[in-house]
Amino acid sequence: MRWFAVLSFALALAACSKDTGRLQGWVEADFVFVGPDETGRVETLAVHEGDQVAAGAPLFAVDADLQQADVHTAAAQVDEARARLARVESAQQRQEEIAVLEAQESRAQAMLALSTSELDRQQSLSARGVAAQAQVDTARANFSRDKAALEEVRRQIAVGRLSARDEDIAAARQSLAAALARQTASETKLARRKLVSPVSGAVQQVYYRPGEMVPAGRPVLSILPPGNIKLRFFVAQALLPKIALGDSVEVTCDGCTPLTARVSFIARSAEYTPPVIYSLEERNKLVFMVEARPEKPDDLRVGQPVQVALKGAAMEAKK
Repeated sequence: MRWFAVLSFALALAACSKDTGRLQGWVEADFVFVGPDETGRVETLAVHEGDQVAAGAPLFAVDADLQQADVHTAAAQVDEARARLARVESAQQRQEEIAVLEAQESRAQAMLALSTSELDRQQSLSARGVAAQAQVDTARANFSRDKAALEEVRRQIAVGRLSARDEDIAAARQSLAAALARQTASETKLARRKLVSPVSGAVQQVYYRPGEMVPAGRPVLSILPPGNIKLRFFVAQALLPKIALGDSVEVTCDGCTPLTARVSFIARSAEYTPPVIYSLEERNKLVFMVEARPEKPDDLRVGQPVQVALKGAAMEAKK
């Protein structure tokens, strides 16, 4: 119904514009809506409606207890992942356990030295015919046993000083990377509980005030940057070929200095309510929406009616 009333108004004024050479329009704007990412209660509000704010200026803060708890949890997970990675990258056995193996190595070396000496003695006696062959065989078996025991202990020490397998280390590193990513995400969510202005402009409206609960995705306030003000008017189809993007138009309004705007948008479809056969009489009622950006928007207000003159095109329409 609102658009129907606007179109009716535009069609009536379009007929009048044949005599005045001017088109009737109004001021609109693209607002920037600022709100939290998640549900929360507004704690502080640093601006009021009508305030001029610069980009980066504080706007409001939302309670952050849950987000702060998430940051602590993520930090603990990072510490745990770092400790797990350090453990798999270090030796598999503790230094005290390796020290026990080193003591066993010393004992095995002593046993090997004894069995080596005994084997040499028995071989010498056997060569003189004093020792029996069985004694030599026993000494040789003891020597082989002690030599194998020393080799076993040395291998245990080498294994104890190794770190975990490569795939285990890689998995631990990935776990640490994931924990760091979660920590960054939680810190970002916490930082976004204190909102700053993304643009410079004027605060147009405050929707939630301290103590009120803001649903997720709902704005707390809206900001209007000067560059987001635009003019909207309708052009009859007869004038449509005579206007193009970038064309300059003259704008006047009650109580303001005449200014210039440039056409920034031309609708591709006609604003005409009944979808009927377009006779010559009905075609004259077709209009197309056009938007223009004013070069000096500071003097304009949203919803303000304006008169737009197409330079050259409107004057030809009068003839």
